[in-house]
Amino acid sequence: MSPKDGFGFSRRDFLKTAGAGSLATAVTAAGVAEAHAQAGVRALGPGDVPVTLTVNGRRIDLRIEPRVTLLDAIRNRADLTGNKRVCDRGACGACTMIVDGRTVYSCSTLAIEVQGKQIRTVDGLASANGTLHPVQQAFCDVDGLMCGFCTPGFVVSTIALLEKHPNPTPEQARKGLDGNICRCGTFVRVMEAAMAAATSSAGGVRRG
Repeated sequence: MSPKDGFGFSRRDFLKTAGAGSLATAVTAAGVAEAHAQAGVRALGPGDVPVTLTVNGRRIDLRIEPRVTLLDAIRNRADLTGNKRVCDRGACGACTMIVDGRTVYSCSTLAIEVQGKQIRTVDGLASANGTLHPVQQAFCDVDGLMCGFCTPGFVVSTIALLEKHPNPTPEQARKGLDGNICRCGTFVRVMEAAMAAATSSAGGVRRG
């Protein structure tokens, strides 16, 4: 007779149950793997795999692990360092990029998931002759930055805002930029820059 604990069952019974559960899990996992193999599903990783990104209209071919984020792929492998790593938790917005017309936190987006999509970063906003994008110019004109780490994300988010609302109300601007944080506290100037960009571009901004 196995010794019972205070709850009325033995350690031996518990170990038997745990062993059976582990075996069932292993059998299920093996079955899933076999089903994937029969269906022609190709496993990715853990090593590098080919990933093709379209960034600012340019094709970039990389070999990276599937777990690499869009931010790391673009900063560390494509050498486009405009967007910054700050919180690395999808909370501050400094790494904001535009993917197929929608803003994303690139520190929380896997690069492998955005293949075939149009990715726009702050690096591709200025013209070839060096002329700044209207939003970039507005941030300079109203001094809408301090340390500058959050600025790329605010600029990209402002562009997305103005493409959705060419003449935004203050409330629309606040809502459009509320996913970005400025630790220096220049929110008033950031709002001024967003509204100034809308005015200077005569109701819109050019698409990058």
